[in-house]
Amino acid sequence: MAATVDYAALKKGGFMRQKQKGYFSLRLQVVGGNLTAENIKTVSEVAEKYGQGYVHMTSRQGIEIPFIKFEDIEEVKAELAKGGVNPGVCGPRVRTVTACQGGAICPSGCIDTYELAKELNERYFGRELPHKFKFGVTGCQNNCLKAEENDLGIKGGMVVTYDKPACINCGVCVKACREGALTASEDGILLDAEKCNNCGRCVKSCPVDAWKGESGYIVSFGGLFGNKIYKGETIVPIIKDKETLFRVADAAIKFFEDNAKAGERFRFTLQRVGEEKFEQVIKAAAAGEESVF
Repeated sequence: MAATVDYAALKKGGFMRQKQKGYFSLRLQVVGGNLTAENIKTVSEVAEKYGQGYVHMTSRQGIEIPFIKFEDIEEVKAELAKGGVNPGVCGPRVRTVTACQGGAICPSGCIDTYELAKELNERYFGRELPHKFKFGVTGCQNNCLKAEENDLGIKGGMVVTYDKPACINCGVCVKACREGALTASEDGILLDAEKCNNCGRCVKSCPVDAWKGESGYIVSFGGLFGNKIYKGETIVPIIKDKETLFRVADAAIKFFEDNAKAGERFRFTLQRVGEEKFEQVIKAAAAGEESVF
């Protein structure tokens, strides 16, 4: 079998070789951590029929079905497709986008993480690159999804404004702020913009809506969590619109595509080529300008 099987093509389609000869563990595409009840039922049926009756939940919200025989691969793909389930990808390409539940479900959420994950997935999923590239979307500063561990992480936030006439000076927002950015005074609430991390807790806690919030995206670049660990870095201020967000993401992936060596992770490309050059590219993209590089 080894002479006739295209293992690279199978891996690209989510079928990873197991240590047991002739068996594959199939990675499924789970966008933003969400599956329908029908999806789950289909996965269960396939695991029972073609695997060993169990699945593995990965660290990135994925599902893998182990012990798929090579000769069953086409049947497995067909049966999964009937239930709306698609294989994932492995290898040097953009992986499935992960996300927390975000503002649609979570009271702390500042953005709709699942909708954004679907849009990112449609735009980038499976794109061929020098190495794997991971997106992670989290709804707020609680950072349940650990955005900075990703090659490109997106964290929901808010740009806040204060409506002084509406304020009753109750001090609830001051207590809610974990950064010490708010101070109560006889003249109202004072905001230290340098301490504000755009968490939006003042907006969510205010009983009279004296704080207003405009949702946005805090983007980090070059995160890594594996043999080497590196926290992704924020280069530009909070982004207020998706058009700019996608323009910045496009620029980051293009920089990686153009500058990385085969088998080199994004973080190491930035360190080798020069983080200053990358910063200029991202700042230009955020401003809607063309980079000089």
